[in-house]
Amino acid sequence: MKIAITALGNKLDQPFSPRFGRADYFIVYDTETKEWEAHANPGANARGGAGPLAVQFITKTGAQAVISGRYGPNAFNALKAAGLEAYIAESGTVAEVVQQFADGKLKQTFEATGGELHGGH
Repeated sequence: MKIAITALGNKLDQPFSPRFGRADYFIVYDTETKEWEAHANPGANARGGAGPLAVQFITKTGAQAVISGRYGPNAFNALKAAGLEAYIAESGTVAEVVQQFADGKLKQTFEATGGELHGGH
């Protein structure tokens, strides 16, 4: 399974980012092959609609699930429409979050986990 993890940097040893739509990077990790690639988030500096833009981008990577700390209503609705699973992580590096996912320690969410944040605020 390919999962997209929100991150502050472009490496596995970088901190995970709790922000979905405005994360600096998405690390797309294949749980079967252990291969990964880093992508700058094209919606990170968008004036609006960062969550849906992020979902469009993630869908193109082939990821089937995302891991972040918070999902606003627009982002979550876009995730749901795209058929992507959404998981919640609290903290750690990207590698630690991947391990938490593999160990079944992350909770899947079935609804938005926060209000909207416009303009990154």
